[in-house]
Amino acid sequence: MILNERFTTYIDSLSWQIPDYLKEIEREALADNVPVIRRSVQSLLKFLISTGRPKSVLEIGTAVGFSALLMCEYAGEDATIDTIEKVPARLAAAKKNFEKYDRMGRIRQYEGDAAGVLQSLAGEKKQYDFIFMDAAKGQYLNFLEPVLKLLVPGGMFVTDNVLQDGDIIQSRYAITKRDRTIHGRMREYLYTLTHSEALDTVILPVGDGVSLSVLRA
Repeated sequence: MILNERFTTYIDSLSWQIPDYLKEIEREALADNVPVIRRSVQSLLKFLISTGRPKSVLEIGTAVGFSALLMCEYAGEDATIDTIEKVPARLAAAKKNFEKYDRMGRIRQYEGDAAGVLQSLAGEKKQYDFIFMDAAKGQYLNFLEPVLKLLVPGGMFVTDNVLQDGDIIQSRYAITKRDRTIHGRMREYLYTLTHSEALDTVILPVGDGVSLSVLRA
C-alpha cells in the first residue's frame, strides 16, 4: 500500500461505483485469486477513457476481461478494444464474460505471449489512441518498443503496478533476492519512460502506482 490505507479508503468512498455486472466479475475474480485493477485505478481509467474518448484501445493483459469491459463501458459506442492474454484459462473466462455482456462485437481477443503479439500488430501497422498495460511486470521494458510503434502521436499509454507497493524506492539490497531482478527492471522501465524524448510521462501514486505517458507529435 503506497498511500495510508485509511486515506485510500476515504478517497475510494467518494468515487463513483462501478456497474453491478462489473462488481460481480470483480468478486468472482478475487475469489479465484485473479488480480483485478484496484478501485482507485478503476476510477482513473474510467476518467481517462470517458474524457479522452479513444476510438481504438489496446490492452496488454486481459485476465478475466474486467478492465476491458470497464473501458468498453465508458468509451464511445464506435470504440473498439483489442486485448492480449496468453493464459488459456483466463482467455476462456474473459470470452465468457464478453459473450455474457454482449461485448464480442467491440472487444477482440489476441492469444499468445504479449511480446510476439505486439510485434505482429506493429508489423500490420495497427494504430491505437490508448494503450493500457497490466501484464508481466518484468517484461514491461521489452514491450515498450512495439508499444510506441502502435501508439498514435498524441495517444496515451497507461501502465499499472509500477511502484511495487512502495518497494520501488528501496535499495536493491533491501529487496528479497527473488524480487531483485524485477525491482531493477521496473526502475529501468520508469527511468526510460521519464527520460524518453518521445514521451511526456507522469507517475502517480494511485493504486500500486500508475504511469501516464503521451507520445509527442
